Amino acid sequence: MDNKVVLNKTRKKRIENGHPWVFASEVGAVEGNPAPGDLVQVVSHQGRYMASGYWNPASQIAVRIVSYERLEEMGRAFFMNRFRHCLAYRNRFVKSADCRLVYGEADFLPGLTVDRFGEVLVVQLLTLGMDMRRDDIVNALAEVFQPQGIYERSDVGVRKLEGLEERTGVLYGECPSIVEIEENGLKMEVDIVNGQKTGYFFDQRENRAAIAQLMTGWGERSGIILQAQPDEEGGSFVPVNRNGKVVTFPYWDGATVLECFAHTGSFTLHACQYGAKRVTCLDVSQHAIETARRNVERNGFTDRVEFVVADAFDYLRSQAKGHEERKLRASGEADTSKKLEQEARSWDVVILDPPAFAKTKNAVAGACRGYKDINLQGLKLVNEGGYLVTASCSYHMKPELFLETIQEAARDAGKLLRLVEWRAAGKDHPQLLGVPEGHYLKFAIFEVRSKDAI
Repeated sequence: MDNKVVLNKTRKKRIENGHPWVFASEVGAVEGNPAPGDLVQVVSHQGRYMASGYWNPASQIAVRIVSYERLEEMGRAFFMNRFRHCLAYRNRFVKSADCRLVYGEADFLPGLTVDRFGEVLVVQLLTLGMDMRRDDIVNALAEVFQPQGIYERSDVGVRKLEGLEERTGVLYGECPSIVEIEENGLKMEVDIVNGQKTGYFFDQRENRAAIAQLMTGWGERSGIILQAQPDEEGGSFVPVNRNGKVVTFPYWDGATVLECFAHTGSFTLHACQYGAKRVTCLDVSQHAIETARRNVERNGFTDRVEFVVADAFDYLRSQAKGHEERKLRASGEADTSKKLEQEARSWDVVILDPPAFAKTKNAVAGACRGYKDINLQGLKLVNEGGYLVTASCSYHMKPELFLETIQEAARDAGKLLRLVEWRAAGKDHPQLLGVPEGHYLKFAIFEVRSKDAI
């Protein structure tokens, strides 16, 4: 391979630290005549070989590194070898066959994402270098993973930065538009054609399981206790309310839960599975809520879930305002002759899993305002001693800034927060050290206490 990209002397030593991108500003010279998408050797300003990658002069990321050994060809054999390593990793660390199989840079395949839903693979080709090798990728995927079908969801704006048009459609075999998957023992449908991104967000799988301990232990607050009852076998315990009556509802000890930005209801399903008494499942999209409703029915949780189609910001503010109205009325500062205008509900657990608020560095200030607002209103609606489950998938929202923003929200709400758990994306989304762009997901569980109750 005669084509070389020579790095300039003043660049930062990111490649030495494992970062797989060479920015256009780091290129000092180009030797040979590489066409867009061709493999090139990346060498230092002194001519020392560093890596092999594919070239795109039209992109700000001029080279994406795929190997630190000299690579002459990115063909079917190359992709089969990489995919076998991806499969071995998932087989070791991921219990479910339904998972992210290929995670771009972290699997040493920058620009390529592959998710498996049942017998169907959904592929995103994000870069010119990968798009040019579409046939080799499809053939290698079919050989290694033996799917029923392969569907492309390259309908993402980032392709424009690579000079590519958005594309969707069947690449191989048969691909039903709706596929059923299983996650943590739950069954749910995935719309691979019209769903967001590739159809489902696997990155929160382990985080969704982390809410299990929040879902029970709430019965005593309602005045329900376990009371010994004699029987033929010498005695047992049954739940009894304040009036001494036996409680027959099987989820009497469960939490009340609000899931905002529910999408297809994945946290709602997990809450029900782990014993929640009642769940409010909210999303602004009617289509998403209808999918969530089917998933709830599929798992037999219909009697414990209510569905709300509304903007989460508006809904939370409305409920918080209702509480403020009632406080004013209780203090004698409000006109009690007027009808209360707002609901004033609260929950034991409030779950906030919004879409990315900061997709660029310039959007961070606005994102901070959005995250503070959503968490502020959410905190106001958590019952005393309950839990806030909150997440951010904005890479530009750094962990320290996210925690600082939540702290500001807690201060304004008059709450004290105890961090119970801090998590990132699941094991099928591995993280490469030296590549901060892969460390995007932040997930936290907080115990919520009022200052005036301590």
